[in-house]
Amino acid sequence: MAGENPFGYLKEPLEINGTAHTFYNLPALGAKYNKLPFSIRVLLESAVRNCDNFQIQKADVEKILNWAETQAAGVTVEIPFRPSRVVLQDFTGVPAVVDFAAMRDAVKALGGNPEDINPQCPSDLVIDHSVQVDVSRTSDSQAQNEALEFQRNHERFLFLKWGAQAFQNMLIVPPGSGIVHQVNLEYLARVCFNKDGLLYPDSVVGTDSHTTMINGLGVVGWGVGGIEAEAVMLGQPISMVLPQVVGYKITGSPGPQVTSTDVVLTITKHLRQVGVVGKFVEFFGPGVTKLSIADRATIANMCPEYGATVGFFPVDSRSIDYLRQTSRDEKVITYVQKYMETVGMLRDFSSSEQDPIFSSVHELDLSTVVPSLSGPKRPHDRVAASDMKTDFRACLSNPVGFKGYALPGDKMDTTMPFTFDNKEYILKHGSVLIAAITSCTNTSNPSVMLGAGMLAKKAVELGLTVAPYIKTSLSPGSGVVTYYLQESGVIPYLETLGFGVVGYGCMTCIGNSGPLPEPVVEAVEKGELVCCGVLSGNRNFEGRIHPHTQANYLASPLFVIAYAIAGRVDIDFETEPLATLDNGKEVFLRDIWPSRDEIQAVETKYVIPAMFQEVYAKITTGNPNWNKLSAPSSILYPWDTSSTYIKHPPFFAGMTPDLPTKRPIRSAQVLLNLGDSVTTDHISPAGSIPRNSPAARYLASRGLSPRDFNSFGSRRGNDAVMARGTFGNIRLVNKFIGKATPKTVHIPSGTTLDVFDAAQEYSTTDTDLIILAGKDYGCGSSRDWAAKGPFLLGIKAVIAESYERIHRSNLVGMGIVPLQYEEGQTAEGLGLTGKEKYDIDIPDTLTPGMKITVSTDTGKQFSVVSRFDTDLELTYYKHGGILNYMVRKLAAKQ
Repeated sequence: MAGENPFGYLKEPLEINGTAHTFYNLPALGAKYNKLPFSIRVLLESAVRNCDNFQIQKADVEKILNWAETQAAGVTVEIPFRPSRVVLQDFTGVPAVVDFAAMRDAVKALGGNPEDINPQCPSDLVIDHSVQVDVSRTSDSQAQNEALEFQRNHERFLFLKWGAQAFQNMLIVPPGSGIVHQVNLEYLARVCFNKDGLLYPDSVVGTDSHTTMINGLGVVGWGVGGIEAEAVMLGQPISMVLPQVVGYKITGSPGPQVTSTDVVLTITKHLRQVGVVGKFVEFFGPGVTKLSIADRATIANMCPEYGATVGFFPVDSRSIDYLRQTSRDEKVITYVQKYMETVGMLRDFSSSEQDPIFSSVHELDLSTVVPSLSGPKRPHDRVAASDMKTDFRACLSNPVGFKGYALPGDKMDTTMPFTFDNKEYILKHGSVLIAAITSCTNTSNPSVMLGAGMLAKKAVELGLTVAPYIKTSLSPGSGVVTYYLQESGVIPYLETLGFGVVGYGCMTCIGNSGPLPEPVVEAVEKGELVCCGVLSGNRNFEGRIHPHTQANYLASPLFVIAYAIAGRVDIDFETEPLATLDNGKEVFLRDIWPSRDEIQAVETKYVIPAMFQEVYAKITTGNPNWNKLSAPSSILYPWDTSSTYIKHPPFFAGMTPDLPTKRPIRSAQVLLNLGDSVTTDHISPAGSIPRNSPAARYLASRGLSPRDFNSFGSRRGNDAVMARGTFGNIRLVNKFIGKATPKTVHIPSGTTLDVFDAAQEYSTTDTDLIILAGKDYGCGSSRDWAAKGPFLLGIKAVIAESYERIHRSNLVGMGIVPLQYEEGQTAEGLGLTGKEKYDIDIPDTLTPGMKITVSTDTGKQFSVVSRFDTDLELTYYKHGGILNYMVRKLAAKQ
């Protein structure tokens, strides 16, 4: 169990303006510390401060301190990490709050105090994923969209409002406030924590991949799955591989027409080519001083698109200035600066003497960046704006792929006339149907938002318009954006072009783009047209933005407006006019593009601390729809058994204060026999609910019609829906079936069934279930339901050739036994068909990495490796999972 911190001697006093503080003096660890990448210093500080020789061992600290030697030796080591806080968005946050509510019930049932169940670290949930662009280009678009949002999500919002009142250490930001990552940047981020006088660096994990945006402010943070996030909320560390750190040196200055969007799209393409998956990227070099914090946040936001774990900009003087600009408390700013200086975490990007050791170094000269977009199907397929016309035309005829649609020659110039609002228009390949200024990636950056407003002003003054059938929208990431756009006088011009505020949330960037006009849809379908969306977002994968925009391009807000005015993407802005006015005058993009100096002058004048102070002072009370919700005020949640969105999960059913007796796995049947690279997308339910699926049948049995099924994402708080969708991916290949289908064979009867239905059949005979898998089982995004779902299906163990690291940890977190074939062995090599019955002997004295014997009813016997990798993981397993461990631990306090 936990012991005394062996690094307690590093804890020293630090007086700041007459106030006594303490901190862990990391530079006292010696010269090695001063050469560590700044991002690794944050991991080291967390390990030193939390070292207890149980969750975090002294050897773990030494591994991090010896980072350079580990890198040089090419050795892979795992370390524990305890972030300072957690951020969540509502799609992924609802199941976490459901679990916490159920844990309160469980603690009470065991005689404990349910009020002990609270996040152990600050945990902030921002509701931003639910609002859609149902209505646009009207004066009341925002009001209509928010009303529909509340109508669709009433049950979920009522539950979250209960959570906001019931849990300590948890802030729930109501819908209509902004996007989680922008709110994090402008308001939630601490940069340095002050807990009862103890100073330490801010660090964060979030249940959204773009949590990395906060790296731009000097806060280490990245996206994780729900189980890891809940573990951190419960005061537990997460396990991670000590990463390589790629140094990315920035030099030079950007050209006068270049935006931060152009820079990030250039970096994204470059780092994808370099290959930084699973690595930290840390930016350095004199060119960083030319980037504002908003610019850096834009670059850090797209970290998932270039594949790194973090895209980190250490704290520097501009970070301190940003805290002041966003109206952080002056006392806080003082101790942030003093602490960062004292522990060697305040960076001077103009000083090469501060440059640490990196695993490798790559470089970008900002003067080489040109105006750019990315697409049509991937965020790292950058296209120079000057090449857009030729590139798009080439994509039409290229073979089907990320840069191709394989249109035959006689279909290249198809045109489709249609009537909209009693006027005839023509669509063709390349016509713009959606133009959205959206996403925290860009709406957090005043330079591109004001630039877009100034471009709109010049366009309107010259008489330019946007075709009325194009779905235009502006969905800022916080109320501050609207504030400075209004104060600077550009909102009326944006609205004239159709870019009025439609809501505050992710919206078009996550595919919540809403419907297109029916005549447009009919023309696209009839002509089989490759039409386009242009958005200031971070992802444009095929099918994500809208079913009828096959090509989607990421672009700066300025380009979003420019392409909306042009009405097409196959235009060369250098040689072709945006529009020809009634008097015959040609207007080119260069005629309305604001200069960098113009933009900076307006930004300096109108983006001021008072705006941030006013907007965030009412962050939890500013939405009248939310204020009207009458949520229960009880300590325990009063579960509504008629709800199909929020359901009490069965994770703690029958739980007792004593550790459960671990019985051996006997005569287990294989539910699924899988191959290599089965991803969490194959396992975890996502997207719309198919009408012929077990989940659909369940919802229909509760009286719902298909139009009310909604998505798996919106029903993550209902385990009955999610269990029925587990392994429901139509692309799942199960060896029992031999083709892609979400089905399996119930071995005793030989019947082919949906996976959930087969699991139900086995449960009627109390049959243990296991899964056989190949290499990299559970790769892809970390998803909590990829472990929760199998648990609910009755899976006791998985035997695989290898695991994705986080998914293996998630299986342990749910009490499922991860087993691995010995080196060189496979199911095929052992002659296993999966139709055997399996006995797995799990000894009482289990130790990390122990070999375990597996026997079958056909006489085969072989050894597998237990992939419980630490004593802490074994503790979780003995309790039946991490949530059960925490329930017993807190109940025992009484």
